[in-house]
Amino acid sequence: MEIAAFRALLDRLQQAASDGDAETFAGCFTPGGVYHDYVYGAFAGRANIAHMLQDHFHAACRDYDWRFFDAAVTGETGYAHSLSRFVSTMPDFEGREVVIDGISRFRLQDGLIAEYWESVNAGVAHQQLGVDPARSAKVFARWGRELRERADVTAYVEAVRARYAKG
Repeated sequence: MEIAAFRALLDRLQQAASDGDAETFAGCFTPGGVYHDYVYGAFAGRANIAHMLQDHFHAACRDYDWRFFDAAVTGETGYAHSLSRFVSTMPDFEGREVVIDGISRFRLQDGLIAEYWESVNAGVAHQQLGVDPARSAKVFARWGRELRERADVTAYVEAVRARYAKG
């Protein structure tokens, strides 16, 4: 994908996310596309991706905005720096403003997103919300386990261990 086409896709995605336009947001993905959210997990298929935006993102906040910067693409892989901002409407965190700084990775196919991953510092988001540290520790422990259980991470760790075992 060329950078101009990738930038246009990011513009459509960020505007739909900010507007809460779940249909347009999901339409940025291939029919079998997967959105890997760092909080809510994986959502496969356009209907589930639309559900995620509408019933998770926008249901828990107001004044949501998401923007991509410094887009880069090589072949069928794209990256962008992202900033998002919202005000929580969750009862325990009502009125708290949160800014999330992240890196987004895209696997692209036929001009659309086949898979989306994000890397963010969730601890910073938890701090802005005022999440109890003990609750955060439980969440982070679960995310750590999930990371270590991923097939790509397991293969990577095994390869590195083997390299150092030869040492």
